[in-house]
Amino acid sequence: MSQPTPGPVDDGEPSGIGNGGESGDARTGRRGTVVWSLLGVAACVIALDLLTKTLAVAHLDPMKPVEIIGDAVTLRLVRNSGAAFSMAAGYTWVLTIVALVVVVGIVRYSNRLRSAWWILGLGLVLGGAMGNLADRIFRSPGPLRGHVVDFVSVGWWPVFNVADSAVVCGAVLLVVLSLLGFEYDGSRTGWAARRETAGDTDA
Repeated sequence: MSQPTPGPVDDGEPSGIGNGGESGDARTGRRGTVVWSLLGVAACVIALDLLTKTLAVAHLDPMKPVEIIGDAVTLRLVRNSGAAFSMAAGYTWVLTIVALVVVVGIVRYSNRLRSAWWILGLGLVLGGAMGNLADRIFRSPGPLRGHVVDFVSVGWWPVFNVADSAVVCGAVLLVVLSLLGFEYDGSRTGWAARRETAGDTDA
């Protein structure tokens, strides 16, 4: 008598479902949404940065600052060979390479994001980095040595632009999220976790 041939083992998991009960297609779709959201934020920053720099170059005279609120807030056209807020002047090619590394790192890291606030923060940093990177690549005196256009002067603060503001705001947001315990993958630790637990208890 021949023995019955054993069939495939049914492990109780539907076909195509991976860890966490989520299909591969669902994970791919979610990663795509995260990446496009990140790039959307960055694109808005880049567009605004390019528009304001173009207007600044076209209408501002480096020798004649435009007063907005007396001497406290002025529009002052400056060509910056350094990093944000005129730091590290003279190291333009090094800063260009650093910016490229930051951009690549953020894009590669993006498919691990699950938090909308982290997407916003990293999108701001990415857009700001790419905005100033475009200046370093395409503006004079030459590729990888281009000077960044800065035009906003507030009090004693160094002259800056939209890209600088986006990088700073994004970085501050990410630091605050980390300190409060809102993690990039959507999980919560520290204060955020305690607050969530207290909310569940009250409910």
